[in-house]
Amino acid sequence: MSPAPIRVVIAKPGLDGHDRGAKVVARALRDAGMEVIYTGLRQTPQQIAAAVVQEDARVLGMSILSGAHNQIFPEVLRLLKEQGADDVLVFAGGIIPDEDIPALKAQGIREIFQPGTNTDDIVAFIRSAIKD
Repeated sequence: MSPAPIRVVIAKPGLDGHDRGAKVVARALRDAGMEVIYTGLRQTPQQIAAAVVQEDARVLGMSILSGAHNQIFPEVLRLLKEQGADDVLVFAGGIIPDEDIPALKAQGIREIFQPGTNTDDIVAFIRSAIKD
């Protein structure tokens, strides 16, 4: 019996309406055999945390281009912890300045993938972090 596929929620928080990158990542993860739930555009931190819990996801990927990452990401992490899902692997991507990355990682974002990242690197990161 093969192991269950890794369940991943891909979310687009905030008011940013550009989701091409999130869709590319979602497709790459699906093509790699993961079960991917894409939440769609303009999700609140509450909606994202609820989706992770409801879908029993092991991984959350958030894509943001709006510049609100320093406000939204910590709130999502807080809500996940509050709902007992603080063991979920959280990664992010999008337009995130280099100087913001250390603080986001210190708060619990495990990895940040910037524009131009090869999707194979994201797949490898998830597989390496989620070992059953």
